[in-house]
Parts: sequence; C-alpha cells; structure tokens
Amino acid sequence: MKEISAGGVVFRKQGNDTHVQMIQDRYGKITLPKGKMEPGETIEETALREILEETGIVGAIVKPLETIKYQFTMSGVGVIDKEVHYYLVEAKSGDLHAQVEEIRGVEWLHPLEAWHQQVHSGYGNNDSVLKKALHSLGYEVN
Repeated sequence: MKEISAGGVVFRKQGNDTHVQMIQDRYGKITLPKGKMEPGETIEETALREILEETGIVGAIVKPLETIKYQFTMSGVGVIDKEVHYYLVEAKSGDLHAQVEEIRGVEWLHPLEAWHQQVHSGYGNNDSVLKKALHSLGYEVN
C-alpha cells in the first residue's frame, strides 16, 4: 500500500528578520507540518491545506525542496510505502495556532534556532529538508 503526504518548511519575513515555523508533534518531537493527500487534491494543495489546518497559516509555495520515501508497518494493514513531498512555503496570512487534535505546539523561530531544535529534538529524515530550506533563505548549517 502507498501513502502520499505533503507539507513544508514555512517561513516569514518581517523587515530584515526571517523566521521559520516548527511544530511539536503529539510525541513531543520537533517536526514540520505535513499530512495525507485527500482524493482529488494535488500534492501542492495537500501541502498548503495541511499547513493551514495544523498551524493556522495561509501559505504560498515558493519551490519544491525534497521528497522523502520510507516504509513502516501498520497494524492490521501491513507494510506502507510512504512518500512525503516537502515545499518551501512563504506565510501570507493567518494567525499562528496549533491544531490541538494533532500537534502539541507551533512557533516561529530564528532559522538557526529552528536548525538547533531539529538536530536535537527532530526526526533525522527532516534534516536534509530543513537544511535545503535554510540554504534557500540564505543560512548555512552543518
């Protein structure tokens, strides 16, 4: 069985300041907003809908970042081939708030603080996604 999800690295610019949005999932890990594709949606529409639902932010896709593929086993279903499409997304409007049914919290962080949290409390398969996004925003991280 194949499951397609989409999400993004959301950023905003305020004057000379850039902030990146990071969420804390229900397991307490730092991650990026994403979710499953619904029938009739494009992958891009899925990414923007999930960002809005999970964080309250209306965004616009700037460019694709990366597609991550992995497998996991779901009880009663078996092996799932998961594909997650990530985009660099600029925040356009909305008020930041967490979708409490799915995530614990969401916040705007300085890009280097977002990287620090990702490295120390995030999922390893998001490292390259966030690194590519930060590079696009003019920040180099290791």
